[in-house]
This record gives sequence, C-alpha cells and structure tokens, in this order.
Amino acid sequence: MKQTFIFILTVLSVCAFAQVAIGKDSVTNNSVSLEFGTGSKGIVLPWVTSSAGVSGVVDGTIIYDITDHKVKYRKLGSWFDLSVDKNGAADTTLQDTQTENPSAKTAIGANGATDATPGILVLTDSDKAMVLPKVANPHLMIKNPASGMMVYDTANRQLAVFNGAVWTFWKP
Repeated sequence: MKQTFIFILTVLSVCAFAQVAIGKDSVTNNSVSLEFGTGSKGIVLPWVTSSAGVSGVVDGTIIYDITDHKVKYRKLGSWFDLSVDKNGAADTTLQDTQTENPSAKTAIGANGATDATPGILVLTDSDKAMVLPKVANPHLMIKNPASGMMVYDTANRQLAVFNGAVWTFWKP
C-alpha cells in the first residue's frame, strides 16, 4: 500500500505545479491546491508506527498512528487526537515487509520543486487549501473503510475519520 501511495504521489508531483484534482476533471476554484471527487471514497492518511517517532514534524501534519490506532494532527507542537475511540484496528501486513523511503515526497504548489517542508504530501501554497473527499453519511456509504481514512460528511457538515473500528465526527 505504501509503495502504491508513493507511486501515485510521485506521478502527481510530475504533473502538479499548482492545483490538482483527483477523481474529477478540475478543481472548483483558484483557492484550492488539492481537491477530490465525490463518491464513496476517502483519503487514507500516512500510517506511522508511532507519532513520537515522526521526525521533522511541523504543525498541520496529519497521520494515522498504528500503535494506538488513532488519527492525529500536529497543533502547537503537540499531537491532537481526532479518533477519540481507543479500540481501533489496522491490518499492517501490506506494509510490514516494505522498507521506508525517508526521502519520498510530493509537493503541490507554486514553489513545490524547492519547498523544504518535511512530509509525504506537502501543499506548499500559503493561499490555497485541500478539499477533502465529500461523502454523505460515510459511516453508511463507505462499506469497507481503511484505517486512517478521512472524509468530509456532506449530510452532517462535519469531518469524519475512521480509526479501523469506528468513525469519529468533528464539527467546527
């Protein structure tokens, strides 16, 4: 899975200079760096063995920690839990035999080729955002979600993350 993710991101980096649409023909407006199409699919976050072991982490980083089965993001130098439930699960057999490529990175944005921010997928523009995959009622519509999946629930207008066992929902 990790090799497939790296391959897709590498292909995107070759094609992506400022804006990228996945699963659709184009982004909705000029304020978007990365946008996903609609349907019953979400974005699967990078899996890490432990959030404590992530080096060079910057605020705004989002991961799925397979040690405690939680989706987390970095805020003010600390990890913030988005999963809440502690009973998550992850089948890591696809990645267990793979070797980490610490230099793997895809940067999308005007200065993507020169940006030094660490990460697998880095959106470099300071005036654009990522639009998550949009799914109405993901807990009902996504039949087999992957651990670490994240979507925007259009029916309830909230962020939804899956920890391998249950969905957790967040409203602003």
